[in-house]
Amino acid sequence: MSQDAAHSSEADASGSSRRLGAGLLIATLGVVYGDIGTSPLYALKEAVRAASPGGEPSAAAVTGAVSLILWALILVVSLKYAVLILRADNRGEGGIVAMLALLGARHAQPGSRQALLLVVGLVGAALLYGDGAITPAISVLSAVEGLRVDAPALDRFIVPIALAILVALFLVQRRGAAFIGKIFGPVMLVWFLVLAALGLGGIVQAPQILTAINPLRAVEFTAHAGLHVGFTMLGAAFLAVTGGEAMYADLGHFGARAIRIAWFVLVLPALVIHYFGQGAILLVDPSAAENPFYRLAPSYAHYPLIGLATLAAVIASQAVISGVFSLTRQSIQLGFLPPLRIVHTASDESGQIYVPLVNWLLAAATLAAVLIFRSSDALAGAYGIAVSLLMAITTLLAGLVARKWGFGLPLVLAVNGFFLVIDLIFLSANSVKLFEGGWFPLLLAGVIAFLMLTWLKGNGCLEQARMALRQPETQFLEGLRRDAPTTLPGSAAFLSSATEGIPLPMMRFVERLGALHARVLIVTALFEESPTVPREERARVIEITPDIRRVVLRYGFMQSASIPEGLDCAVHAGLLPKEFTEDLTVFVGHETIIPVSDQRGMSDWREAVFAVMQNNAERTGAHFCVPARQVIEIGTEIEI
Repeated sequence: MSQDAAHSSEADASGSSRRLGAGLLIATLGVVYGDIGTSPLYALKEAVRAASPGGEPSAAAVTGAVSLILWALILVVSLKYAVLILRADNRGEGGIVAMLALLGARHAQPGSRQALLLVVGLVGAALLYGDGAITPAISVLSAVEGLRVDAPALDRFIVPIALAILVALFLVQRRGAAFIGKIFGPVMLVWFLVLAALGLGGIVQAPQILTAINPLRAVEFTAHAGLHVGFTMLGAAFLAVTGGEAMYADLGHFGARAIRIAWFVLVLPALVIHYFGQGAILLVDPSAAENPFYRLAPSYAHYPLIGLATLAAVIASQAVISGVFSLTRQSIQLGFLPPLRIVHTASDESGQIYVPLVNWLLAAATLAAVLIFRSSDALAGAYGIAVSLLMAITTLLAGLVARKWGFGLPLVLAVNGFFLVIDLIFLSANSVKLFEGGWFPLLLAGVIAFLMLTWLKGNGCLEQARMALRQPETQFLEGLRRDAPTTLPGSAAFLSSATEGIPLPMMRFVERLGALHARVLIVTALFEESPTVPREERARVIEITPDIRRVVLRYGFMQSASIPEGLDCAVHAGLLPKEFTEDLTVFVGHETIIPVSDQRGMSDWREAVFAVMQNNAERTGAHFCVPARQVIEIGTEIEI
């Protein structure tokens, strides 16, 4: 069977195991489409403003902007993401980190093509953090700005109200998203129905807006408006497709079939009808360009609509924040970030997690964005550049995945090359916003990418230092025979990052105390390139001596590694005698990193950054779910 055929069989099996129903489709609306669903709050407003600098928009500008948004939704979201990118799954999981795992990039040798691929992929992953900071800010601000339509005197309260909503949103993260999640789908279902209803009302007033279906309307206007205006409008229209990347990121939660059905049956029609409705109202009343979303609604519905829009913006923000938490866990498991404290907020759902450090850093970045830019108009300049670069990277990596699965080079160049050209056009259009705010998410992404690469490189240097200090098994056993240690009662487990050699804590324990437990386990937890590893494949046990066993535990990058659970799997599989897990003490190494000036590894200042990250990472015992009462740490200083 060919590689791509085998993958298709796997994907089909995965999809068939997820039962499609109304509940799944409604949940998909709340999580996957919250971000793109709130784009009508600001996208067309910014596109028309860009097309008509310094004045009210002309009919040609309005029609051109609506046409551009329509075809961006069709080409970028419908064809590229829904049809193409959703096929590039890693055993049912999506997202750029899952794609990197599928390509095996984390084991790249320095200076190789794979190493360059890894850098590009990690930059793409880091861009999601920038997106995660901007999305809540622009969504909530644009919703609250509806207040100035009917009550201009409240304008000075818009930023404080937005800040209060965002602070409350980040404060409730530690309690889990389950209580908000129950209303995600139903609220977004109402939201999309309201969008469609408002849009139909607008189209009735000016049906000539339907000429925007013709893509030549967009081409003609951008061609005649001049390079600067055309490029600026392209960058603004791109705001209508931001959030489309969530289709791929949330693939593992809902499956490609549910995501596609929700998009083509409800989300795309509702968005298109609404954008056409906004365009129609602008043809009737060009002064509505100040805020076409709220001006489209009848005056008596403004305040209820502000409430619904704010709720939709909170849902969109929550979905993005949860996505950042999930991305962080994947990055930790694959070795791109240091172990951080992860709190599971729902006992029956492994995907419901809370990462305290990431939550508060993201909160600081989001609140800073609101305070720096102070309006959705200003934030729009900061928004598109990060997402357009991420989309271009995703298209590139998807092409490499297609090649790995055996698709021919001409086909990949034709299909992925076509979409990459579109991505690069939008990226170029958004690049003109670099000094208008585009620097903000790029700065955040640059810092995250640097930390990821530093952690990855530093871990490689650290493992080389460990290897130089570890004793081979034969040498260690020979030392035990020559100078037999005192036998202690019970069992001991020594955690190791390698699958061979004697771990440093075990060497130090025998060297300093001259003793060893009656039963000894050397335990290594490995994270595979696949999302999950079944329990029956969890453990592999190697007998070194009758009283010393090596246990290798395997987990997927979407799973949390638990040493107690892994040992329990080994016992139940008959691979490990039960007495090895009774009265168990777990020894872990507490390594203090000492940067030294030499030609090895990284530059001194990067080694110092790595040392800070290492020394502030979550304790090894806690990271591997070992009860604190069973853990003993043995300190070691290691020079890199």
